[in-house]
Order: sequence, then structure tokens, then C-alpha cells
Amino acid sequence: MRIEAFEFCSIRIDGHTFGHDVVLRKGKVSDRKKKPSKPYKERFGHTPLSVAEDIPWDCDHLVIGTGAYGRLPVMHEVKHEAERRGVELVILPTREAIEEVNRGNGRTNAILHVTC
Repeated sequence: MRIEAFEFCSIRIDGHTFGHDVVLRKGKVSDRKKKPSKPYKERFGHTPLSVAEDIPWDCDHLVIGTGAYGRLPVMHEVKHEAERRGVELVILPTREAIEEVNRGNGRTNAILHVTC
């Protein structure tokens, strides 16, 4: 899997362009389903990444792309769950997160926010 391009609201992976957040799990791309995190939106001013979502924990490295400007909040519970599971959590603005994913460090999954 190769992430080829990224700009605000758009990411191209293996020739396919997506205009929404994506989850990369074991070489497959799916939509990020953030509805389970919506109840926390008011608290953060933005829908955060929470453990209520279907997070792809089945990896050694989980890369979280926090958006073009790094504004996606990642709840502390996500960080604690990663530690509990022994998963290295890498949280970076999406452009830098893409570089990390493209390096292909072992078993790597990702959640990439494509806006803010």
C-alpha cells in the first residue's frame, strides 16, 4: 500500500482518491466511522478519536494522522489503550504520518484525518 498524495480534504492511496478520513488496516483502506466519538465533540470542539471507534489495534505500530494542521484531538483513553495492548502509538500531523506509514515499519496500521 502506498499513499501517493495528500492535500486538505483529499488523500490518494494506490491510485484511489478519498475525500474523508480513512483507516488503514493490514493493507486495506476503509472509511473512518467517527459516529461513536461524536458525543465528545462538544468537550473538544471537534470530534476526537476515542476508544469507542473501531481502532485497528491488530498491529505493532498505530499511526494517527491528526489532520493538515494537527487539530484532531486524540483522547487519553486511546493512548492508555495502546500502552495496555503494547502497540506503539505515533501521533503526527497527517502529512508527517503519511511519511511514517510509507516507511512501512513492521506491522503498521493507521487512522488518517484529512481535514483540519
